[in-house]
Amino acid sequence: MKKMLTIALALTVSVASAQTVRVGLAYDAGGKFDKSFNQSAYEGSQRAVKAFGVQTKDFEPSDPSQTVQGIREFANQGFDLTIGVGFANNASISQVAKENPDLYFGLVDDVSQQKNVASLIFAEEQGSYLVGYIAGMNSSTGVVGFVGGMDIPLIHKFEAGFKAGVRAANPKARVIAQYVGTTPEAWNNPAKAKEIAGSMRARGVDIIFAAAGGSGKGVIDYIGQNQCLKASQLPAGVKFNTNNFASIRKSASYTRACAGNTRPMFFIGVDKNQNVEGDYDKNPATMNHGLTSMLKRVDNAVYALIRDVKDGKFKGGERRFGLREGGVGYAVDQYNRVLITSAQVARVEAVKAKIISGAIKVPTTR
Repeated sequence: MKKMLTIALALTVSVASAQTVRVGLAYDAGGKFDKSFNQSAYEGSQRAVKAFGVQTKDFEPSDPSQTVQGIREFANQGFDLTIGVGFANNASISQVAKENPDLYFGLVDDVSQQKNVASLIFAEEQGSYLVGYIAGMNSSTGVVGFVGGMDIPLIHKFEAGFKAGVRAANPKARVIAQYVGTTPEAWNNPAKAKEIAGSMRARGVDIIFAAAGGSGKGVIDYIGQNQCLKASQLPAGVKFNTNNFASIRKSASYTRACAGNTRPMFFIGVDKNQNVEGDYDKNPATMNHGLTSMLKRVDNAVYALIRDVKDGKFKGGERRFGLREGGVGYAVDQYNRVLITSAQVARVEAVKAKIISGAIKVPTTR
């Protein structure tokens, strides 16, 4: 007997009228609550639930081969809009959209050729440039790291923008880049990302930007367990050049473990604001280890698409979200406000304005 596919469709709104817009979301690897890309899409849909009274259902495939069946189930039930979160859903969304030309579909992070699919893409390189600029201003060693998830052109955009930003702020800086893997499993392998973070620290890296989906948790965990670099452990050719965070209050555990000639380590979050993940002692008053986060506002894009369907204004084709559209950015909040000075924020905002005006052209490829 063939194993039957069970599709878990979690109903989030219980009361619906015949006129209620119904939205289905098919998530990418890593799951709905990955604290990153998928979760941002989910939060955008929930904003739409509250604002417009739409009804949403979720589909989290346990295997990529199930995706097309889950998306087709939404179509069979006549959902007004079905959104595939992640480029890996392109083939499935496009196939089902072609089968159902009277229904609307959305695709995050890739472009479908079907006319009834709104393709939501982002200028990740622009936001990555800004957080790279912040890293370049603040690295004590001048050696920073980039951990990518799956080795694909989409993540190359993050890497290219980040490297350009680091070097714009500090032309002498070096960026070490490494990827978790070449298959979709790379998005959900925190153990491997943690191993990469350790190898980077051994090479003098003090700030790591992880654009790796659920795997990024491995980088965050590693920095939580190894919160500083010690001068005695630096490799040949690497030394401490600055000490930007000397006057910031540290946690008791940091003070004990990082006495002497040391400098703090930081991660840079991605997609959602992950700054809070660096508050390892649960005290915002002490130094946070989340330097900032590159915001990829999947939530805004999903919310806007649902709004358009609700208002009868759906339009297929490519929709790009960059700095100008509020689609990407960087995070400053209670957790990192003392890390990034007002003078640094002013510099970053000036760079941001130049990117928007076109005075700075951010690369998209390595």
